[in-house]
Amino acid sequence: MSAPSAALQRLRLRTELRKARTAAELTQRQVAATMEWSPSKLIRIEAGEVGISVNDLRPLLEAYGIRDRRRIESLLDLARGSRKMPYTEYRDLYSKEFLNFLALEASTSIVRAFNSLQVPGPLQTEEYGRAIIRSYDKGAADDVIERAVEVRLSRQETLTSGEREVFYILDESVVRRQVGGPGVMKAQLERLAEIAALPKVSIQILPFSVGAHPGIQGPFTLFEFESDEMPDSLYLENPRGDSYSTNAPEESGLYLERFWELEDLAIKERNVELFRTLAARVGEGVDNLDRLLPAADAA
Repeated sequence: MSAPSAALQRLRLRTELRKARTAAELTQRQVAATMEWSPSKLIRIEAGEVGISVNDLRPLLEAYGIRDRRRIESLLDLARGSRKMPYTEYRDLYSKEFLNFLALEASTSIVRAFNSLQVPGPLQTEEYGRAIIRSYDKGAADDVIERAVEVRLSRQETLTSGEREVFYILDESVVRRQVGGPGVMKAQLERLAEIAALPKVSIQILPFSVGAHPGIQGPFTLFEFESDEMPDSLYLENPRGDSYSTNAPEESGLYLERFWELEDLAIKERNVELFRTLAARVGEGVDNLDRLLPAADAA
């Protein structure tokens, strides 16, 4: 079995540190004063936004009254592993929130996502990705665009490796909008057909014919992990492209139910064939998606 990812180790460490501080009946302000830290430093560590060095962790554990050597070594190992987060070379390109999203995406065992405006990053072709980036940052330098495309391709390799289950639901507008022009869109639809045919990958279309639906408020992503210690993570994307995230079970559970409702409304069968048909008919302006595959269940 491979070692836990840096993202998972950081999440486990932050959970353990919160538990230890609570057990010691100390507030964040009290701990910060004892450690001679700013309160924000401890807040960021407990939120998983930053790692903690071994040198900082040892006196922190002492302040919490932790004396058991095995537990101390276990927590120190988590601290060492959690500092090797992926995608850190893109810190100048993305926010901390999105980098955390990328790290967890690479660590998850199940991904469920609903997208209403564009093909998700891990499923984009290079040209589609470039067109999307240029659309919201017209002044972006070529090297910035290429680095962002690199990230998308890296995410695609992770999610289509067969090591996790991937479930995507795309609003019909995603496959109708000709991002980058007919040629780019045709290649993108063909790529969706290829990925949808892979084991452990499901890509469904939510047709316009369903009308108002549970995902109409916007895109969201759910991550599930193999370890029972790790709570599900929910990400909601805001208009700037950043994400609000939470591990609260009640909120994650609400969106999981919402995703299942969307699955029931989406086209359930022959989606690979549907993507290929859409690719072949790019630019023809077919009014009703359901007519492309009369035998498909579009209810």
